[in-house]
Amino acid sequence: MDIKMKPIGNVRRLSKKENVKDRSLITRIIVRKRLAQALDGLEDFSHLYVIFYMHQISEKERKPLKVHPRGRADLPLLGVFATRSAFRPNPIGLTLVELVERRQNILIVKGLDALDGTPVLDVKPADTLDMATNVKVPQWLRLLQNQK
Repeated sequence: MDIKMKPIGNVRRLSKKENVKDRSLITRIIVRKRLAQALDGLEDFSHLYVIFYMHQISEKERKPLKVHPRGRADLPLLGVFATRSAFRPNPIGLTLVELVERRQNILIVKGLDALDGTPVLDVKPADTLDMATNVKVPQWLRLLQNQK
């Protein structure tokens, strides 16, 4: 089965050289103008899930089924679905961001880890039902998080 989608918009960063891993940075999502009405009411939410297509991941980079998280050989070799790696069969990104402001067809968000020009497939408001209270993560991830 082939799945075809059209992006609803694109990511616009202040600079193409920004470090996308810096979650304190502000980014704009430019939604196609004809879809602006679909954003009505979104400004009443504090956070959104942004679903995007990691368009710079090559076909070759999508092949491995196992990776070391963050490319670090000192971390265990895991199935790609057990990691947050961009190198996966379908390079779909998902990030929870803070909605700073909506200006017509432009969403200004904080915390988006997508490159300038990245196609955005969808946005969905986060709600309290999405929040897990007892998240379990493996030891290697806790070590990484403590290194920040």
